[in-house]
Amino acid sequence: MKKITLQILTNMKRAGERIAVATCYDASFAAILEESGVEVLLVGDSLGMVFQGLDSTLPVSLDEIIYHTACVARGRHHALLVSDLPFMSYATPERALESAGRVLKEGGAQMVKLEGGSTQLDTVRRLTDHGIPVCAHLGLLPQSIHKVGGYRVQGRDPASAAAIREDALALEQAGAQLLVLECVPASLAREVTASLTIPVIGIGAGSGCDGQVQVLYDLLGISIGKVPSFAHNFLHGCDSVSEAVARYVAAVKAGTFPSSEQSFS
Repeated sequence: MKKITLQILTNMKRAGERIAVATCYDASFAAILEESGVEVLLVGDSLGMVFQGLDSTLPVSLDEIIYHTACVARGRHHALLVSDLPFMSYATPERALESAGRVLKEGGAQMVKLEGGSTQLDTVRRLTDHGIPVCAHLGLLPQSIHKVGGYRVQGRDPASAAAIREDALALEQAGAQLLVLECVPASLAREVTASLTIPVIGIGAGSGCDGQVQVLYDLLGISIGKVPSFAHNFLHGCDSVSEAVARYVAAVKAGTFPSSEQSFS
C-alpha cells in the first residue's frame, strides 16, 4: 500500500471517497489499524482519559504525547500520523513552534492538531510557514471543557454556527490542511465541509463530512465510564480486533456511520 499523504486525502475529498481516521497510542494497534484500512492515525490527548484514566485531557503533557507518538510511529508504515498538541503547549505561536517541532522531530509525527478558531490563526500561520502541517479543530473543544461547562453540542444557535463557519474558512486561509469538527449539528458540518477545499473529519458531526474519526477504545467498546452517544461498538459480534476495525472502515466508506441516531440536529 502506498503511503497516505495530505495530497492523497485532498484527492479523496475531491473524489467523494470518505476518509477513515482513528486514535492510536501504541505500535501494535498502529499496525492493526492501518492493515485494516485506516488512513490516518491520530495520537490524541484522549489518551489521558482512555489510557491514563484521567477525568479530562488537560493533564496530558507534551512529553507524553511525544512518547506515544514515537510508539505509534514504530508500528505504522503508510498511514498518515497526526498528533495533538496538548493543553497549553501552544499558548503562543512561539511555544507552538517549539512544541510542534519536538512532536515531529522526536515523535515522528507528520502533522499536529490544535484546538480553536480565530485565536489560533497566527499560530497556524507560524507553523505552516515553518513547514509544519496543521490540522485544526472546531466545535466542541475538549481542552476548553471548563470554559464551555461540559461536553455539549456546539453551533446550535445562529451566532455560534456562524462563528464556526467563519473560523473554518479563516483556518483554511491561514494554512490548515485538515479540519476536525466535533459535536456539531450534522447540517452545519455538511455546510462547512462543502465550503472548504481541505478535508473535514467529523466526530459527532454527522455523515456529511469527508471522513470520520473515532477514539479507538470507543469503537472497540472497551472505554471506561460514559461512552459518547455518537460512538459505536464495532467489536460486538466480531471474532477479532482487525475485523472490528475493518467494519468501522467499511461503515465510514459507505456513509452508514454515523447514523442519524449517532448525529445531532
